[in-house]
Amino acid sequence: MKFFVDTADTKEIADLAATGLLDGVTTNPSLIHKSGREFLDVVKEICGIVAGPVSAEVVALDHEGMMREAEVLRKIADNVAVKVPLTIDGLKTCKKLTSDGTMVNVTLCFSANQALLAGKAGATFISPFVGRHDDVGFDGMELIADIRQIYDNYDFPTEILVASVRHPIHILQSAKIGADVMTAPPAVIKALFNHPLTDKGIQGFLADWEKTGQKIG
Repeated sequence: MKFFVDTADTKEIADLAATGLLDGVTTNPSLIHKSGREFLDVVKEICGIVAGPVSAEVVALDHEGMMREAEVLRKIADNVAVKVPLTIDGLKTCKKLTSDGTMVNVTLCFSANQALLAGKAGATFISPFVGRHDDVGFDGMELIADIRQIYDNYDFPTEILVASVRHPIHILQSAKIGADVMTAPPAVIKALFNHPLTDKGIQGFLADWEKTGQKIG
């Protein structure tokens, strides 16, 4: 499963990229607002940090407006994935862009039927929001399983990009289902490293090493 980080904080992105675990980045208008920086500057900098897809979202709601904004975004770098909402105009834009060879991330997916539409429109990525789905009383991971089954049934190449990831269990469940990608905030990705027995083991090894009185190098 590919690991994307969901942030516009370039320092966090660079830190995670240094681990070799990071395959891409997702951003959205809310994350750009939080960064306090110019949108195009942030996207350009991120594209220089990671080689994988960097999702940059349009804000227009009509097809013509989305295409105008997409033209600006895809000129930033070859690894930009234009992010569009799951609407009729969004899927029109998706079809046009992917037909021209541009990566497209269709976002704000909350049903398997919506994912089916995105697959038929040629989306590169579909972004179902599991955390927000859970928030309103539905099972976000059941949604991922349904999309996986549908895409496998019809050999859609669209990659399932699990979004709105709230905790490490979401990542574990997504991997078990067979999602292609997950995107999560830096803190959630870093939480994957944590285990009390790992910490205890390190403390024990260091205590024993101290008793030897030795040094390495």
